[in-house]
Amino acid sequence: MSDPLRVDYHVHSTFSDDAVSSPSENIAAAHSIGLRELRLVDHVRQSTTWVPDFVAAVAAERVPDGLMIVTGVEAKILDSTGRLDIPSDLIIGVRGVDAVLIADHQFPGTDGPWSPREVRERIQRGLAASDAIDLLVGALIAAMESVSAGQLAHCFSILPKVGLNEDDLTAQHLDAWASAAARTGTLIEVNEKWACPGPRALVAARQAGATIVASTDSHIASDIGRYERVATVLEAMT
Repeated sequence: MSDPLRVDYHVHSTFSDDAVSSPSENIAAAHSIGLRELRLVDHVRQSTTWVPDFVAAVAAERVPDGLMIVTGVEAKILDSTGRLDIPSDLIIGVRGVDAVLIADHQFPGTDGPWSPREVRERIQRGLAASDAIDLLVGALIAAMESVSAGQLAHCFSILPKVGLNEDDLTAQHLDAWASAAARTGTLIEVNEKWACPGPRALVAARQAGATIVASTDSHIASDIGRYERVATVLEAMT
């Protein structure tokens, strides 16, 4: 990785209902601190209709010299088959967004998304932690294979919410996950907000040849490119 902290590959704007800064403000903030790459990203669901407006708005922005802008939409995994909560008419590539950010906002269950509470209850009733991890890793791999350009958003952030952690991932899980990311060209972001994935997963990703990028998951322009936890994770990896 060259200059890993001079990029921010996950930044939200007012196209997301929980963010406060416009695309213009985000671009200005990134330029002001010397970032060289910025991915503008907003949350979508199957019912979302504004993606063409988002793409057009970003395309109309004046981009300062030395800064590259790419786009994306962030969508949760819906179930263990890797199905994503994206509009059916989503365009990836020319005249569309540059990538889909695959997010573990909820747990990908066999019959749909499970809330963290539901997963904890299932584990209490006998769902083995290893079987839960199998579902998650299998869904992540299937999701990566389902899109032409992907990025894993705050990957494994769901684990602490359900009473598990990255130590529950076996070497085989990480090898399959990292190999899929490398094979599909899926970027793996190290997320400032959630400080994940951790060093062990990132070492597996690096060994598999996957691309690792930094992100703040910013919802306000003043947070863009401001790294503390990501720097610590990357240092631990190396």
